[in-house]
Amino acid sequence: MKILVRVPNWLGDVVMSTAFIAAVKQLYPDSTVDIIIKSELKGIASLIPGIDQILPFSKKEFSGLSGVFRFGKGLRPQKYDIYFSLPDSISSAVMGWATGAKKRVGFGKEGGFFLLTKIAKKPKDTHRVDEYISLLEQFTGKAIDNRQVKLNTTPNLPKNNLVLVNFNSEAESRRMPLGIGISLINKLTNTFKDTDFAFIGAPKEADYVNQLIINSDHASQLQNYAGKTSLPELANLMAASKVLLTTDSGPAHLANSVGTPVIALFGAGNEFNTGPYNKNNLTILRANRLDCEPCVRNTCQLYGTPKCMELLDEFQIIEALNNYLNTTKVG
Repeated sequence: MKILVRVPNWLGDVVMSTAFIAAVKQLYPDSTVDIIIKSELKGIASLIPGIDQILPFSKKEFSGLSGVFRFGKGLRPQKYDIYFSLPDSISSAVMGWATGAKKRVGFGKEGGFFLLTKIAKKPKDTHRVDEYISLLEQFTGKAIDNRQVKLNTTPNLPKNNLVLVNFNSEAESRRMPLGIGISLINKLTNTFKDTDFAFIGAPKEADYVNQLIINSDHASQLQNYAGKTSLPELANLMAASKVLLTTDSGPAHLANSVGTPVIALFGAGNEFNTGPYNKNNLTILRANRLDCEPCVRNTCQLYGTPKCMELLDEFQIIEALNNYLNTTKVG
């Protein structure tokens, strides 16, 4: 049997979809499983267990619904038996229809239901990992009990003794305000004097990271990897590090998937729906001091800057980090 999976378009969602792919392999152990992934994220696809073929999709090269159809039609010679669409978009449904796959399964929220052969009902108030797996359960009628988000990294990596820091996020409402970030990193380096911290981020976030470092009091303890690693390199960096301190973002899921302890700082996002899925070595912190938390908006409509991030308790963050480092007494 040949199975094709259209994975989501954001890093964190792609990582969360690894549990779905593992479940597909569990139910169809003799099948081949190929994935369609946004070309900008194809590097991470090589780390997903159970993948046979990676099919990068470029929105620039295949723009609009006509481009999506053309891309899908180009896959018809593969003769797929099942097409799973994890994004509930019309474009993903069109792509699946164009492939000619015999069975096409998705949620069909944006009107793509008439292009799918099986419409699944999206569960409410559930984690995104469980949402994806419910698609498979509704299609097969079989329960999936073993659920884990996992990426492969290079085995036996030497430890680098770094604390990784990510204050970035695609959503402005989940990004650490610059002034708060500077204050927090100063307190961390002053508390953990023998610890090296390393900032991570995408190339477009390098300027923000540079501002954090330039305005810090202990720059000698800080390293800058922002824009300097590919996704596989970042996954390996995380796997070798002590812990990741991060906002609600793709890197939070990436570190969680390779077994690195994660301290996730939440503001606008809802940790019960989109927080890192694996619960081992995971600490979730939020202020919980505003009636609007969590709003799940990408921008703060009430305060302009995300006040929920500004109100995070620095002492709680230091205490959480100390629990993973176990290097100093906090008080």
